[in-house]
Amino acid sequence: MKIANVEVGGAQRVGVVDGEEVRLLPPGTELLQLLTLDAAERERRAEAAEGSIALAEVHLLPAIRPNTLRDFVCFEAHVEGVVKTESPDKEVMPDWFDAPTFYFSNSAAIFGDGDEIEVPPGSERFDFELEVGLIVGRAGRDLRPEQARDHIAGYTIYNDFSARDHGAREVRMGLGWAKAKDFANVLGPWVVSADEFDEHRVGDRIDVGCTAYLNGERVGGDSLASMAWSFEEMLVYASRGVELQPGDVLGSGTCGGGCLAEWWGRNGALQPPPLKPGDEVRLEVDGIGTLVNRVVPGVEPVPVPRARPRNQSQGEQ
Repeated sequence: MKIANVEVGGAQRVGVVDGEEVRLLPPGTELLQLLTLDAAERERRAEAAEGSIALAEVHLLPAIRPNTLRDFVCFEAHVEGVVKTESPDKEVMPDWFDAPTFYFSNSAAIFGDGDEIEVPPGSERFDFELEVGLIVGRAGRDLRPEQARDHIAGYTIYNDFSARDHGAREVRMGLGWAKAKDFANVLGPWVVSADEFDEHRVGDRIDVGCTAYLNGERVGGDSLASMAWSFEEMLVYASRGVELQPGDVLGSGTCGGGCLAEWWGRNGALQPPPLKPGDEVRLEVDGIGTLVNRVVPGVEPVPVPRARPRNQSQGEQ
């Protein structure tokens, strides 16, 4: 089932997407609550729809507003390409293979399909990233692999917009991403219940295609089956020593060929060029749908001075 948060007549509603129509569910219906029901109960609730409206006539809101947003990096091809932006001879760091890695992103900077995305202040190397977001449906801590699948409620497309130039400085500080990832996380166009992907499973992987387009031209793509760790293994690691909550989102990381920086590393040049105002980014994931955003001008950065010189007399005490 495809479940969407939509705005109709100035009011937020939850609807079931059925082809080119949306079946509006009764006011007060919550997306996460519906998503976590068993399939039969979801269908029963969907039958209580208060009529349909054309998909083109609704405004799609963010698929979900996550409690927390952990973004992993689970595609070796992506890492391999991006590290070459530092040096053409650089290879995937050995530590990457030891365990899945993630960072926490800004769960308050959430956008949806069709929303305009501003160029982050001061960035000249603006990029998109094609990912799939997992929505946690059940609380759990220290999960085992055989438990994890029951905690996955659904999936959505995730565009992790990135300011690569800001990130280059921040990674040298040793604390992880900051302003490079602080401004725009796009989740949409809707959430697909986890059972929709059962027919695409190959072992513990999901074999569906992911493709990125810039201004109508294909940039690259991959299959979710290429993930170095499965979604279940991501959940196992994320839940280690901490209780995950319904509504938490885990990003898969960028698929191979799913961003510009990968090609910058492989091509040894900023080709294709960084995002600029007017560019349209279209991300497609088989079984989910299409997520489209247009880039618009941002604002100039408010200047911050360099560090104040240390007081030598105080430092020597």
